[in-house]
Amino acid sequence: MTRDPVRTAIDDAIADLPDGTVGVACSGGVDSMALADAVIAACGAGRVVVVTIDHQLQPGSANVADGVAAWARTRGATAVVRRVAVEPQASLEDAARKARYAALADAIAEHGLRAMLLAHTARDQAETVLMRIVRGTGPAGLAGMPARRDRFVRPLLELPRAATEAYVAAHGLPTWPDPMNADAAITRVRVRDQVLPMLRAENPAIDDALNRLAAASREWLDAIDAIAEPFAAFPIECPALAAQPAAIRKRALARALDAAGLGYDAVHLDQLDAIVCGPARGEVAADVPGGRVIRSYDTLAPEPDVGEPEPLDVPAGYTVRAWSAGDRMRPARLGGHSRKLSDLYSDAKLPRALRARARVMVRATDGTIVWAEHVGLAFGEPADLLPVRTARSFRQY
Repeated sequence: MTRDPVRTAIDDAIADLPDGTVGVACSGGVDSMALADAVIAACGAGRVVVVTIDHQLQPGSANVADGVAAWARTRGATAVVRRVAVEPQASLEDAARKARYAALADAIAEHGLRAMLLAHTARDQAETVLMRIVRGTGPAGLAGMPARRDRFVRPLLELPRAATEAYVAAHGLPTWPDPMNADAAITRVRVRDQVLPMLRAENPAIDDALNRLAAASREWLDAIDAIAEPFAAFPIECPALAAQPAAIRKRALARALDAAGLGYDAVHLDQLDAIVCGPARGEVAADVPGGRVIRSYDTLAPEPDVGEPEPLDVPAGYTVRAWSAGDRMRPARLGGHSRKLSDLYSDAKLPRALRARARVMVRATDGTIVWAEHVGLAFGEPADLLPVRTARSFRQY
């Protein structure tokens, strides 16, 4: 007897996960209903949390979310509805996706889920690759959606839409159409309804071709990632990364930006690559979506969030002020030798943002600097003179 491909894909995915409860992101459409039903059958209803995200963008979306939740409860699974506010952006689709994934991540943490299963199929993969080609992408973008990233798992990614349609029909499952799937203002809808049909007229197997391209690109990406791994997190030592081939450099930068929660495109990667390979000239910066990345001497890192200065508990007879360019002190680590604070900060390669907010503690009677932020106590000063921060602990560069 031939096994159902949906159930086979689910069984294979579950076998690779640690024991525990799994989540299923379910919108009520054909793909996600097939996924939810098959996961409940494979794991047992008591080990499944069905999570429905209501983007609140269409009339009746609350009824759809509640209907999916009611169905999940009739199957004995835990049902969760998350209503999200989609922030207005140039791309409604991108804004909804960010809100959706944030809500799913919250559900993973709240319910202690070992994984969140998503219902993307081969059709979704083909659309994703084509959209990235149209927008402009590098080899990494051609890899499309990964089958697994962190706790997000896509067990149906290699299955055609026909497989989920057949599963839903065979099991008599209810479905709820998503009005956004008919909204021509959304890029994916236009690609699905207008662009792909024209391409299929030229190549009836275009969906398979795009999925093969994604698979081949993923193989390339895995090989590149293995080499880029030692450089793929901030702070990055520029001379070491600059010695690598361009493909390794840019992939390492992309992964570091991802890990830091910063956005980028090919132009940003080119800018940062030029900074990495350029000479050390104090500080050089590039703006990226969500922040700024700075090369300070030989180190590349996101601009530090200095925030508000932390309050200090200062002993009687001393005062605290901002440091100035002419300040000198005798750091304890130099055994009493006097140096300019500006030189000490340069030696420590202190980022400009932190240097601008640095403070010193001086003796009220003669103005001698007895402590400097990011440097520490002066030579001969007792340890109990160290100012006590009322917030975070003291960090010395």
